[in-house]
Amino acid sequence: MPAPPLKITVLGSGTSVGVPTIGCHCDVCRSEDPRDNRLRPSILVSYEGRNVLIDTTPDFRAQALRAGIDHLDAVVFTHAHADHIMGLDDVRPFNFRQKGQIPIYASAATMDSIRRVFSYIFDCEKKESNVPKLATHLLDGSAFDLFGVEFLPVPVLHGSQTIYGFRFGAAAYLTDHSEIPGPSMEQLRGLDVLFLDALRHKPHPTHSTVGRSVKTVEQLAPRRAFFTHICHDLPHERTNSLLPPHIRLAYDGLEIPVPLP
Repeated sequence: MPAPPLKITVLGSGTSVGVPTIGCHCDVCRSEDPRDNRLRPSILVSYEGRNVLIDTTPDFRAQALRAGIDHLDAVVFTHAHADHIMGLDDVRPFNFRQKGQIPIYASAATMDSIRRVFSYIFDCEKKESNVPKLATHLLDGSAFDLFGVEFLPVPVLHGSQTIYGFRFGAAAYLTDHSEIPGPSMEQLRGLDVLFLDALRHKPHPTHSTVGRSVKTVEQLAPRRAFFTHICHDLPHERTNSLLPPHIRLAYDGLEIPVPLP
């Protein structure tokens, strides 16, 4: 019998300020289409009874409640910008339920930032209240195994900063990229599902555009592609109507099954 599929749940598909954006009255921010409501960017990867989270956004508590996440087996970080790490404290209820540490995986630079921002978690002082209990693992660019699935860090440029996307099985998740270097492109061949940053149509110094990401999909030829890290410039339905049929905008709550190899 074929292995049960891996499932990707989009917890957030928005940019760093989310959609609706505070104080904005544009058509997308006032839209009644729930797919235009975008929390900060993150996905949950589920397989074989395991839940692996990519990034802990400031919206993680709301995302976890909405998705009904009742256990968390690992957290993998792309980079240390605020919209990708600031929900880390909200893993505490999983510590309570699971009565143990949660492993987290990040590059050395990202882990240093996490340790600095959340110093109260990692200092050696006796705690008067509960803090997240975490087991840290540094990524050096090599593939690593998480519960029987290989996760491969894929270096991408986020402006001048090198951060990680991740390939896992026949899927890959790349958020916050302005450029994908040639060697990384080669790591993204033969995919069933590819997530790419597509902030808006207008160029941005640290993010890909819709047009550029469409060209990346054409080069890599995955079976399906989804755009994420979307700002309020892109109305969901109208943007989808202009995209090739195998490319869609992601939206919060979207669930995508992916065959396990």
